[in-house]
Amino acid sequence: MARHPRRFLLCCIAAIVPAAGMLAATAATAGAETTTAGTARPSASATAEALAKAAIEKLALGQQPLNHRVGVISPPAKPKGLTNVESTNWSGYADTGSSFSNVSASWTEPSATCGRAEQLAAFWVGIDGYSSDSVEQDGTLIECYGGTAYQYTWWEMYPTNDIQVVGETLAAGDTITSTVTRSGTSYTLTVADAANPADSFTETETCSSCANTSAEWIAEAPSSSSSVYPLADFRSWTASSASVTEGSTSGVISSFTDDEITMVDSSGRTKALPGSLNSGGNSFSVTWERAS
Repeated sequence: MARHPRRFLLCCIAAIVPAAGMLAATAATAGAETTTAGTARPSASATAEALAKAAIEKLALGQQPLNHRVGVISPPAKPKGLTNVESTNWSGYADTGSSFSNVSASWTEPSATCGRAEQLAAFWVGIDGYSSDSVEQDGTLIECYGGTAYQYTWWEMYPTNDIQVVGETLAAGDTITSTVTRSGTSYTLTVADAANPADSFTETETCSSCANTSAEWIAEAPSSSSSVYPLADFRSWTASSASVTEGSTSGVISSFTDDEITMVDSSGRTKALPGSLNSGGNSFSVTWERAS
């Protein structure tokens, strides 16, 4: 499937990050000072947190289909059943077909080991984005920024394909349930954080041209206009209680034609490895292997 273009983030992130680093350095020096009028300036940590959020406000996860390539298939043919697929930015599972109307899963939000470099990892469920330009997705995001992990809940909807950050108090260990439901041209995107209700949301959007041809459960390394960002070290992410509806049939991941997706770098080395589906066909884990 190399004919599919790579998914992109909006290019403005590349301009935001260097400027953010300069501002953060200034804030660290002046954080404890006060202005001449006696008003306390924001602390260095508060300023860094604000800059980290600003750096991801324009991200677009899953804006376009993957540049994925199918593993060993001979002779070339449309795969039936489970197929191994490689991707430069996705790891997990995707069901393919037509008229998908619901996708859901739960997970415990991972923690991250962060160095000083900017690194990202997103976890989500969604309809479309695998074999179409339309995306209807929601989930969580880890951003390693200045050595600190910031975590958010978010949603994204075609045609704008801009990430919409909702929750900023998400933490490792929180129990997350993520769902996308379609009724006609109406899409309801829901994320529930059992530990921090402020991170939970339900958003309803309309799309009359969305393809509805795939459903996904994905750990992602977001991309810029020129390259894939280093994948934050999340150790392991487990999607469980996964469900999906195609047409009038409801089931689990293995109920439909499904692809197992391994994230690789440009040299073919594994970055994130999905495990096999459990016996119920509704749960799997993705293990982090390398940043880039």
